[in-house]
Amino acid sequence: MVRKAVLGDVPAIYEIVEAFAKKGIMLHRSETDICDSLRDFFVYEKEGRIVGTCALHICSADMGEIRTLAVRDAHTRGGIGTKLVTACLDEAGSLGLKKVFALTYKTAFFNKLKFKVINKELLPHKIWGDCIKCVKFPNCDENAVIITIEKRQGEDA
Repeated sequence: MVRKAVLGDVPAIYEIVEAFAKKGIMLHRSETDICDSLRDFFVYEKEGRIVGTCALHICSADMGEIRTLAVRDAHTRGGIGTKLVTACLDEAGSLGLKKVFALTYKTAFFNKLKFKVINKELLPHKIWGDCIKCVKFPNCDENAVIITIEKRQGEDA
């Protein structure tokens, strides 16, 4: 089940993120960083255990970023990542965001969700604030993907 994260989820989110950070495929985030942005996070809970996480970070009045998408290795390929991203996109739509992007090594996954590959240079420069924390900076090898959020029913055109 996907739900918004609560403070009690921070240790599990940290554990999941740290496993991916140690592999060099995700930025390290301290428990303090996770607490600071807790309202951005969704978690996937299965049988009382957090097995996946994803965050929607608002970058500007019309753009958000999918961040920190991670699913424990034993639970991959079960649709959990898709459910987490969908929850973020639903929230983006309800907030009035027009576009959502992600920086990823899993381009095919995001393509299945209708994200399109774009040149990273087209993204606003202020999104690179966290990138300086990455060991790969400034030689980022992630791909940028973006999706346009459809108007929700009942909204003015």
